[in-house]
Amino acid sequence: MMKTNKITQAIGTAIGTLTLFGLALPAVASQKIESGWYLGVGGGSSQATIARADIIADLLESGYTTTEFNSDTKDFGFKIYGGYQFNRHISIEGGYFDLGEFSYTATTIPAGTSFGELEFDGWNLDVVAMLPLTEKSSLFVRIGAHSSKASVDFVGTGAVNVLNPRFQKTSTDYKFGFGYQYEMTERVTFRIEAERYRMDDAVGNHGDLDLFSVNLIYRFGTRSRPEATPAPAPRAVVAAPVQPAATTQYCGVLEIQFEIANDDIQRINREHVLVLATFLDKYPETKVEIEGHTDNVGTRADNLRLSQQRAENAVDYLVREHGIDRDRLSATGYGESRPVADNSTEAGKQANRRINAVIDCATDIEGLTPLPARITLAMELEFDTNSSVVDPKYHDQLGTVAEYLRRHPELTATLEGHTDNANADRAQRVSQERAQSVANYLVTHFGIDRSRLTAEGFGATRRDTYNITASGRQENRRVTIILDYPK
Repeated sequence: MMKTNKITQAIGTAIGTLTLFGLALPAVASQKIESGWYLGVGGGSSQATIARADIIADLLESGYTTTEFNSDTKDFGFKIYGGYQFNRHISIEGGYFDLGEFSYTATTIPAGTSFGELEFDGWNLDVVAMLPLTEKSSLFVRIGAHSSKASVDFVGTGAVNVLNPRFQKTSTDYKFGFGYQYEMTERVTFRIEAERYRMDDAVGNHGDLDLFSVNLIYRFGTRSRPEATPAPAPRAVVAAPVQPAATTQYCGVLEIQFEIANDDIQRINREHVLVLATFLDKYPETKVEIEGHTDNVGTRADNLRLSQQRAENAVDYLVREHGIDRDRLSATGYGESRPVADNSTEAGKQANRRINAVIDCATDIEGLTPLPARITLAMELEFDTNSSVVDPKYHDQLGTVAEYLRRHPELTATLEGHTDNANADRAQRVSQERAQSVANYLVTHFGIDRSRLTAEGFGATRRDTYNITASGRQENRRVTIILDYPK
């Protein structure tokens, strides 16, 4: 009866918790979770290792020969726990567990029986390490410690005499486990796992208790932007020369940001570099120091190398595309040592992935005819995982792009497709399909001449953000539309 009541109570607790989960879902299912607190409940089969040989030896030492030995080594176990997830790979969990009751019955000569029953429950604290398999699924391992109470009751019948019928002991020992989890929604995660608890059974024997459980987790974590956000408007970047601070000087500065682990000068930045080249052509005595910078992801040595490569690529571009004398240009990489924003946020990391051009000031600006400010229109469209279907929320914005192209027939457009961290072959194929899908949409719905559109796939080589969160991976699944101006 005791065992039945415990199982009923545990199931009732689980059902009550799941009901709360269900009530919470409609309000939060569309949010992205990056880190934070969570609650979990799990239950399943628990199994004990009964020290059969030790028990038989103890009875024999007391003058009893065991003729039959039966044991009940399985029961229902459950746990209720809370945790904090630091990122997609590491979390810490603690909670209460009850692994149930286990018993044995030994029949002896002289005629009698020895009956023993073990109960085991306590508290645990674990570190959980996760290995993502897909955007929603992960393998995980755990290791930790538990403080638990073992209660053992003995009953003797017939010739078997029990002097001490009850023992209790509280001890601390280790535990470990492994499992698989799947994110059913942004708030609810399903888990299956196996755990082993090392135990002291209160009468001097050591053994193991195993729990094989099914779990549900509800997350309270930090919310990022909603999944169904309004479509972003096209972004306009104006590239223009820096205005003189006074009539006697004309100074230039340049700042260009980079995608993750990338050192190329992208199309969207070439207008800015063109303005810089115009300034250098006018003032052949001026010199430029190109400074390269990174965020703080990766080793310092790798970041220093990457920042130097970014600066050198900018120098090479000015020499190759605009004929600037290399002797007037210098490149210095500073790695992650000079951040301009907080590296704890994705926006801050992106701001720190940059080059700066520090340019000598020139006197006498008379006669300088800089290029007029020109607009490079860049619109980003996000996609679902492995999908190349254009979301209807972007249709109006694509109509705006098409109208702009119609009004300016001299312009062409490049459509760059990108993915998150899929395998290389699939990433290249999906990114190309996404770019081509947007091109097809502009042709079929707005009558844009296909010869004015170029679709290119870049796979996962040009990331805007890191692929460690669902929102970050979403931002990397995109097509960027860049309007190209004739030279």
